[in-house]
Amino acid sequence: MTNNEINDRIARQTYAIGGDLTVSRIGYGTMRLADTPDVKPADAVIWHPPTPRSAALGVLRTAVANGVQLIDTADSYALGGGEELIAEALHPYAEDVVIATKVGLTRPSPSEWVPLGHPAYLRQQAELSLRRLRVERIDLLQLHRIDPAVPLADQIGALKQLQDEGKVRHIGLSEVGVEELEQALEIAPIAAVQNWYNLATRRHDAVVDFTAERGIAFLPFFPIAVGGHVGGDGPVTEVARELGATPAQTALAWLLHRSPNILPIPGTTAERHLLENLGALGVELSGEQYARLDGIAAAEASAGE
Repeated sequence: MTNNEINDRIARQTYAIGGDLTVSRIGYGTMRLADTPDVKPADAVIWHPPTPRSAALGVLRTAVANGVQLIDTADSYALGGGEELIAEALHPYAEDVVIATKVGLTRPSPSEWVPLGHPAYLRQQAELSLRRLRVERIDLLQLHRIDPAVPLADQIGALKQLQDEGKVRHIGLSEVGVEELEQALEIAPIAAVQNWYNLATRRHDAVVDFTAERGIAFLPFFPIAVGGHVGGDGPVTEVARELGATPAQTALAWLLHRSPNILPIPGTTAERHLLENLGALGVELSGEQYARLDGIAAAEASAGE
């Protein structure tokens, strides 16, 4: 491999959120750092801070020690406990670490996630996030969900006010379509979109393409696909075997190949899974392998819609 090829590969493994926050293209989502270790992911309510706490702190520190530069959380994770955990583990933050958080979902009970986009509430929650994260400015503040009961202009306007006050560096959205994103862009610059997207969940293909064309980061949550095509002798396992990689690494590699603005944020409570996920940065899909995965996944996703 020539020096130019090496430099090109390094460049392809980073992305500048908002044009000025350059991060490695695999981040870490902290939603799973909650509750107790014996709770299955599907049953987790993300209601209490994690126990044992020391294990969760260790995962966060291992992530940063192994090159993770984007840490994603939300004020609704464990009722702010997720943000407090990040600060305990990582503050004072390294200069190259970007902390992204979200506001706009209330938790009236362990089973409820209710959008609340009143501007005063969004600004209050941002103030609480600043305190819990121990920062004076949030790198990336995302609207967790659009509240259909509040004009979008008021919700984005609240985040823009925080940005104008110097309390937020960049603004992002979560679980939005192209039309909503276009409306938001008329109000304020949008640096990132965080939607559910992976090999098996492809309903946001248009959003990926839209954001890529406009230099907006796309952060897929739940980025490692589940379903029949990732198990047994499915196509992901087949390609993984050819690459000498794991199915999880192969699914993440497909995302990295899909578009240069994609920054997966896989979450896990286990350090070994964390390191496995980061290994996807070293997995190179051939054009044929990418096309094989893309075609099969797109067909299955269409069949499920």
